[in-house]
Amino acid sequence: MAMELITVDKAKKIAGRKGLKPGRVKGTKGVQFTKGRNKRLEIIDWKEFETTLNKRRLAVYESGGWMKIMKKKRKK
Repeated sequence: MAMELITVDKAKKIAGRKGLKPGRVKGTKGVQFTKGRNKRLEIIDWKEFETTLNKRRLAVYESGGWMKIMKKKRKK
């Protein structure tokens, strides 16, 4: 299955079902999803997560319920 671009709202719903929260790698601008157990990650709110994605030209992609944060693909 190909990875498809999804909205942050859809990512929130998938994350909620999987017990995931938005997080940032401490001391960096890197964002990812976390269950909150990794001490190297700090949980952030969804607004900050979305702002970071936009500033860094990142987006959430999904395939079969699996999500990945990647550089936003340019439209052809």
